[in-house]
Amino acid sequence: MNARLDIESPRFHACRNDDTWTWTAAVAIAGALRRDLQQRSGSAAPRSRLLLSGGTTPAPVFRALSQAPLEWNRVDIGLVDERWLLPSDADSNAHLVISHLMRNHAAAARFEPLTRAGRTIEAAVAAANLHARQAPAIVVLGMGGDGHTASLFPGMQGLGAALGSSAAYVAVDASGCPGAGPWSRRISLTPAGLAPAGTRILLLRGDDKRQVFDRALAGDDPLELPVRIAINTPGAPLDVYWCP
Repeated sequence: MNARLDIESPRFHACRNDDTWTWTAAVAIAGALRRDLQQRSGSAAPRSRLLLSGGTTPAPVFRALSQAPLEWNRVDIGLVDERWLLPSDADSNAHLVISHLMRNHAAAARFEPLTRAGRTIEAAVAAANLHARQAPAIVVLGMGGDGHTASLFPGMQGLGAALGSSAAYVAVDASGCPGAGPWSRRISLTPAGLAPAGTRILLLRGDDKRQVFDRALAGDDPLELPVRIAINTPGAPLDVYWCP
């Protein structure tokens, strides 16, 4: 049970296999985007903003989502986090989104990478925070086996400051965190950037990650398991899509 009574418990959607999980998650994201676009029609802010995570888990969902017949020309796609790599680097989250989502119908969307050639990390964070003035309609998160989400890793130097930041994005140093691999320098969404999202989704696959998520549900300290920000940050309830 969540320690705070004003925060709804996550809604857990268990899927029987990879295909069902892929299409169930893609339909959920597309449905949330469609509703937001409909609500914004004729308004002063007619565009919807979708924030996506990297890693290997979401690629099939992105490919399925690219086929959704939406008004993609009114969608801005951004990133939850990024390694300090150029979008053309095969190990970047931007490359994953470009390769798997920015095609079919979704090719008409506008993509906002977090890094650009010739831009310092400080300038990249400043640009990300300017984009974040438009609240995201949907944030799609992932989780590592160590309980990290975005680029917020357990034991990371400055984790407490990142969690408590009033900025939507911060630069982080994940040196010494095994889950970060060789990419220690990163830009990450914070709880402040997550809070305004109208829809909050977490994609999980595998029994091992379900066990980690169950541990996260049993406590409330994000320093131990940063994925708890997805559960306990005030705002939209979390929808979790999982398959074995």
